[in-house]
Amino acid sequence: MNELDAHLLIVDDDERIRLLLQKFLVRNGFLVSGARDAAHARRLLAGLDFDLIVMDVMMPGETGIDLTRAIRETSQTPILLLTAKGETEDRIVGLEAGADDYLSKPFEPKELLLRINAILRRMPDVVAEEVRPKVLTLGAYSYDIERGELWEGEALVRLTATENQLMRIFAAKPGEAISRSQLVEELGRDRGQAQERAIDVQITRLRRKLEADPKQPRYLQTVRGAGYMVAPD
Repeated sequence: MNELDAHLLIVDDDERIRLLLQKFLVRNGFLVSGARDAAHARRLLAGLDFDLIVMDVMMPGETGIDLTRAIRETSQTPILLLTAKGETEDRIVGLEAGADDYLSKPFEPKELLLRINAILRRMPDVVAEEVRPKVLTLGAYSYDIERGELWEGEALVRLTATENQLMRIFAAKPGEAISRSQLVEELGRDRGQAQERAIDVQITRLRRKLEADPKQPRYLQTVRGAGYMVAPD
């Protein structure tokens, strides 16, 4: 995807912040819509397709985390949550709800731009050529590496942009342990313990989608002292 073709949705009850972000992102080549709360966002999402949603966590009524959970029931549109500085629990809960990334307030608009572009670059490209796909077999599941698709039999399993990127990383090195810090780097995130903890959350979410028993994973294994490893059939 060309990031400059993307249509973004900004959801924030603070009108000043919402309008500033809209103007900044439009100047950087995006098509941008704004919503003042979750209800407004729901109406826009019902009629329009968006490539990415930037959403504040703390909003009156339905919170950003609640709306993230609702969106994930039917859509895998990437979501970047804006959280209060220091509210680590909000970030973890947000990732567990299905968000792809988070950014703490206050932040520099340029950092938001970098995060948005990084998420959009992780979105799988459509493969136009009819080529024999490279497939990773994980029990009842198969991961089409070139198309970035996870299948359970003939049913497509929805992956977020971050989950798909993790699958691509693991698929490139089957049977090899990859450390949390390396995964953080591969995902284009800033280094630090908070980001490594976020990786654990993303792994937990991914296991729920491809393991019969996520608490005793067969295919996405933890390698003590080394990180995580995909173990295909």
